[in-house]
Amino acid sequence: MSVQTAAPPPKQSVRTLLAGIVDYAGLFPPTMAAMADAVANYASYLASEHSWMLGRFVVPVARLNEFLEAAEEHFSDRGSWRLSVLAGEDITTTIRDIKLFNAENGSRAVCDSLEVKASTVSKIENTVAALPEELTAYFEISTGENFPELVSTLSLKRQRAKIRTGGTDREDFPASRDVIRFVRTCMAANVPFKATAGLHHPIRCFRPLTYEPDAPRGTMHGFLNMLLMTGFARESYRVALLEELMEEEFDEAFAFRDNGVAWRNEHFLTAGHLDRLRRKGMISFGSCSFTEPVEDLQGLGLL
Repeated sequence: MSVQTAAPPPKQSVRTLLAGIVDYAGLFPPTMAAMADAVANYASYLASEHSWMLGRFVVPVARLNEFLEAAEEHFSDRGSWRLSVLAGEDITTTIRDIKLFNAENGSRAVCDSLEVKASTVSKIENTVAALPEELTAYFEISTGENFPELVSTLSLKRQRAKIRTGGTDREDFPASRDVIRFVRTCMAANVPFKATAGLHHPIRCFRPLTYEPDAPRGTMHGFLNMLLMTGFARESYRVALLEELMEEEFDEAFAFRDNGVAWRNEHFLTAGHLDRLRRKGMISFGSCSFTEPVEDLQGLGLL
């Protein structure tokens, strides 16, 4: 009879880089799970051996009551669930609804993260003025002509940014150089950020963009590529090298060691670098799947 041996625990560098990294967005494309299914999924992930990688449950503010009804039977004594709430059009109403939800349900679930679309400085300023201290906001900002001004405002207000890195169409995926511009600008201004969409897989790859049988295929950014690019951007690596890293498609190029991560055996981020990039750089990424990142990392031998 064959005896199966348990997989060795992840290296500390893997844990440092990926702890709490995935905000579960199962309600959103391409999964578009029903609330009951998304909540049940999140509960199972919280109870899994990979729960240390799991971040917040992402939910629109307009669906908080629906979430509460679906999650009622899944709450446990392991602590309250953390929610990242997508703001509605009226920021005042959004914050009022969050405060009420937290006051009534804080022992079971707490909204401690807010995601806001902001294309103007005034939208950022008005939102910050209304923010309670216990709520951390991420601003999905325009990358047009006023992008530097928006990042400067976030820096002055000590706020965080958000970048959209994919979607269900090829056109939804920004070019590597545009992602790098966003990251370098944020790092220069000491603005942490989160990413959302299109980062299901650790390494850059060409795959179907949805789960439909006839789904269009396209190139998807890898979350390991983006995380490490952020780390090297913080260390002022040149743009050409960062672009090569973002477009690296060979997993053999990445070597996780006990004391850090090497890329191409030439460039190295220490454990301290990894810790700083997660605290002051890329905080998390939203994904409609938690199982895909986990299974891919297992396939790479990192979990």
